Amino acid sequence: MWLQVRMYLLLALLFGIVYGVIVGIGSYFGVGGLIPYLILALVFIGIQYYVGPSIVSSTMRVRWVSDAEEPELHRMVSELAVKARIPKPKVGISQLSIPNAFAFGRSMRDARVCVTRGILDLLDKDELNAVLGHEISHIRHRDMAIITLMSAVPLMLYFIALSTLWGGMFGGRRGGGAALIGLGAFVLYFVTNLLVLCGSRIREYYADLGGIRLGAAPHHMASALYKLVHASARYRGTSEFKQIEGGKAFFLNDLSRAPNELRGLSEIDRDMSGTIDAQELAEVRNKKIALSRSDKMMELLSTHPNMLKRIKYLSEKA
Repeated sequence: MWLQVRMYLLLALLFGIVYGVIVGIGSYFGVGGLIPYLILALVFIGIQYYVGPSIVSSTMRVRWVSDAEEPELHRMVSELAVKARIPKPKVGISQLSIPNAFAFGRSMRDARVCVTRGILDLLDKDELNAVLGHEISHIRHRDMAIITLMSAVPLMLYFIALSTLWGGMFGGRRGGGAALIGLGAFVLYFVTNLLVLCGSRIREYYADLGGIRLGAAPHHMASALYKLVHASARYRGTSEFKQIEGGKAFFLNDLSRAPNELRGLSEIDRDMSGTIDAQELAEVRNKKIALSRSDKMMELLSTHPNMLKRIKYLSEKA
């Protein structure tokens, strides 16, 4: 419930900012001044919405697989889709070696779930089922549409800032006011980008919870995340890592932060088994997570929650 409340408050704040900008600029320039920016933002979002899945498939080197080719993977996805009461997503395998999984698509009926070749070799069946439950939950919660809609706000503010700052330089008497509005729009552009990132982090927590509600044990989800962070840190700096780092928002963890996160997570793995079992996760529940200033700043600029906080959240659901 608290995750939903935070999300609703965030959406209200985002669109409250848009309303304030509309009223402010409308009063200064006259009613209707924002319509072109709104249309332009929606056009770009529309292009992203329709072209995005093809770009993701190509960038992530996805090959769609049939039930006959990957029966176990299809079985897991089918069972989770039935539990989630959604249409079965299209199933694909990315040829990337870096272990991870992701979901994307235009709508619930157009949804696709993909795993990388690397994750199939890394996780056991329970951990893989937890990861797939996380991705199915993203689809069930319509996260793709929600984040796309939220992204329209900073995009529109960017167009406003760019045009009003440019107009302010050559706008005669009213140029100073226009430039001031443009500067304010740029500030709000950065603020709303941070709010969109915050929304993305909330959706990750919500997808973790969704995976548990679909039957995953919290320690299996925690163990899968721990293994993914470990693998991401190992692959950092490779040519494949650099190729897909720009698409890290699609993955279960922030690839760039993996080396820093691994240090804290290693302390949870007390028996050094490379996994997090139910007892180890239970011990986290009573621990206080204290992040450094740099960790807090890195989380603020990330699409994913700090992994220690995320594991702590999972421990509270055990």
